Amino acid sequence: MKKITVMGLGYIGLPTAITLAGAGYEVCGFDVTPAVIDSLKNGKIHIVEPGLQEAFDKAVAGGHLHFSGELSPSDVFYIAVPTPFYEDETGAHKADLKYVESAGRMAGKVLRPENLVILESTVPPRTSEMLARVLSEESGFPMDSLHVAHCPERVIPGNMMYELKNNDRIVGARTPEAAQMAKEIYDNVLDKGVVRVTDDITAEMCKLTENTFRDVNIAYANELSVICDKMGIDVFELIKLANCHPRVNILTPGVGVGGHCIAVDPWFIYEQFPEEAKVIHASRLRNENKPRFVAEKIVASLKNPATDTVAVLGLSYKPDVDDLRESPSIELCNILRDKGVHFVAVEPFAPLGQVHGIENVSFEDAMTKADYVVVTLAHSLFKENKDKIREKPYFDCVGMLED
Repeated sequence: MKKITVMGLGYIGLPTAITLAGAGYEVCGFDVTPAVIDSLKNGKIHIVEPGLQEAFDKAVAGGHLHFSGELSPSDVFYIAVPTPFYEDETGAHKADLKYVESAGRMAGKVLRPENLVILESTVPPRTSEMLARVLSEESGFPMDSLHVAHCPERVIPGNMMYELKNNDRIVGARTPEAAQMAKEIYDNVLDKGVVRVTDDITAEMCKLTENTFRDVNIAYANELSVICDKMGIDVFELIKLANCHPRVNILTPGVGVGGHCIAVDPWFIYEQFPEEAKVIHASRLRNENKPRFVAEKIVASLKNPATDTVAVLGLSYKPDVDDLRESPSIELCNILRDKGVHFVAVEPFAPLGQVHGIENVSFEDAMTKADYVVVTLAHSLFKENKDKIREKPYFDCVGMLED
C-alpha cells in the first residue's frame, strides 16, 4: 500500500492527505473542483486550520504529496466527500449520499482487486454496503471480494493536525483483509491513538452516536437557557455550579448547533429509526429552534426595533474557524431579516462584503454602527475586545462576557 489517493480535499480530506504524506505514503489529492486543485498546486491551502499550511508545505517539499483533477489507479482510495441532508416532499430529513456514490463510481472505474477503499465521510448505517455494491458495479469484481472499510474521522476544527495523529481511530471493515489493511495504515499514522477494529455498520453507528451525544447534551444546555430566561437566572452561572458535581458535565448553551457533523448526524439515525429515536429528535428540534428564541429576545430588547442596528458577532459555526456550514448564526440573521431588523455581521474568518447574503463588516465598523450587539461566538477577536462590546447594550448567547 504505497500509493494513496484521497478523494475530496475539503475540511477533512486535505488534512488527511497531508497527514498521510507526513507518514511517508505517496499521496495524490483528487478533487472535482478545478479551483481547489489549482490553488493547492500553487502552494496555497483553501481552508483555515492552525498548522495546516506549514504541514502542507513540508509534505509537498518532501515530494510525497501532489494533486490532480484526474483519477488514476492507486493502492488505496480514501473517500472524504460531503454527506449533507435534504428535506423530502414531506419535510423529513434524508441523507444525501450522491457524493459518496459518485466517488465510488469514479474509483470503481480504476479499481483493482487488491485495492483498499476507505470511506471517511460520516454516513448512515449500511452506506459502506452501498459503496461496495457501487464499486462492484463499476469494476466488475464480486462485491464480497472487495476490500472496503469505514474509518470515520474524529477531529475538531482548530486542532485537526494534533487529533489526526493522536485520537483513537475506529476501523470498521467488511472483510478481515480490509480491516488489517486499514489498521496498518492508521498504525503508521498515529502517535498516541489506538486503532480499534469492528464491523462496518458498528463503525458507521459509532460516529453518529458520538455526535448525537453532543447534540443531546447541547440541547439540554439550550433548554436550560430558555427555562432560566423565564426564571431570571444566569444560566452560565447555574451550569458552572452544576458542573462542580464530579459526575455532571453540562455543555455551554449557544445560539444553536452548527457544523457539518453535530447538526447533521442525528438526522441519519432518526431517518432510519423515527419511532425509536424520540430523545434524539426532540434534541434536534430544540437546537434548531434556538436561533428563533434568540431573535425574539433581541427584538424585545431593542429600544427602536424599526431603526436600531444590531451587530451579530460571529457567523461561523464555532470559534476561530472559517466553516460556515449549518451555522445557527446565519439562521439567526435570516430570522432577524424576516422580522425587519437592520443588522450587520462580523465574521473575521470570512471576507468583508456579502457572506451568504449577509453584510460582513469589520469589528470597528460594526461597533460604530451598532445600537445593540449579539455575541454568538467567542472568537479570539471578540474576547480581546470585551470592554468595547460591554459599552453597548448586548445579548451574550455563549457566556463570553461573564468574566
